[in-house]
Amino acid sequence: MILTDGLRSIGAGVRLWFSPARVREEGTTPDYRFSLANERTFLAWLRTGLALVGGGFAVDQFLPRLHEGLRVTFTLVLLAGGALCALRAVNHWVRCERAMRRGEDLPVSRFPTALALAVAVLAVAVVVLVLLGRTD
Repeated sequence: MILTDGLRSIGAGVRLWFSPARVREEGTTPDYRFSLANERTFLAWLRTGLALVGGGFAVDQFLPRLHEGLRVTFTLVLLAGGALCALRAVNHWVRCERAMRRGEDLPVSRFPTALALAVAVLAVAVVVLVLLGRTD
């Protein structure tokens, strides 16, 4: 029963991604400046996702001599991170908009921390490989 309720809740949240006008049916309209700030945050997440996708293609194209398994792994991690950022952008926008309309606290997320750690680990790995001359 709990699993079914959880899946319904997720489904309802995802449906709001495709019909944002339904978000307006909840609560009261917040100050437009907050909605615009929420939209700017959404766009920043999308830019981050695009940068990760670009980084994935860059690793694939500009590090051809890197061990194929590492190159493919780095590429896929960056591409998946970009896709997750894009999905997270929509989800975060909807959750924040709903919270503002309901007068609730804005939702918190561990995603930025996880993303930052993943990017840092990947960057350190690439720096080590470059210093060791494994990318020539």
